[in-house]
Formats: sequence, structure tokens, C-alpha cells
Amino acid sequence: MKPPIKRLGDLKPAAQAEAYARPTPKVARRKTAKVLTPEEKAAFLASRPDLGSKS
Repeated sequence: MKPPIKRLGDLKPAAQAEAYARPTPKVARRKTAKVLTPEEKAAFLASRPDLGSKS
């Protein structure tokens, strides 16, 4: 006869409530990326001829 199936919670003792560690100050200082407007994107691509269209 097979032994009963163990649940994942039974394999380790009860852990703390948080699943992940708190973010470090270095991660917390990261800035969000700037989203370009269509006009800004067109001006940027016009200034960079090496970044041609994908066609």
C-alpha cells in the first residue's frame, strides 16, 4: 500500500507570513521608465538612422 500523499505545507515547518524579503534600498530607489509620446518617438528615430524600420 502506498504512503499517503504529503502536502507541500507538511514538508517544511510553518514559515513567516511574508513570502518574499522586503525590497532593499537599492531596489526601492529604481525609477520607472519614461514613456515617449508618438512625437518624441518619431524625433528620436529620425535622429538615429541606424535604427531603421523593421520592414
